[in-house]
Amino acid sequence: MDIEQLTALFKWCSIINGALLVFWTGIYMLMPDFVYRIQRRWFVISRETFDVAIYAFLGLFKVLFLIFNLVPYIALSIIR
Repeated sequence: MDIEQLTALFKWCSIINGALLVFWTGIYMLMPDFVYRIQRRWFVISRETFDVAIYAFLGLFKVLFLIFNLVPYIALSIIR
């Protein structure tokens, strides 16, 4: 795999994962009660704990997205 293919791979990974992050954040911000009701069917959890869990998971996903998708893409774009 050459640098061009690797750059394209990280570009598409960044686009897809960035879209997932925006979509997931948007859904939770627009319909938090709906998301909580759906999850409450499977997990017995208080609303406060659920809010903390979603906030932590979104934060973790954002950090992992930046470290493993966006930074390698930017670095490859710079050296290319």
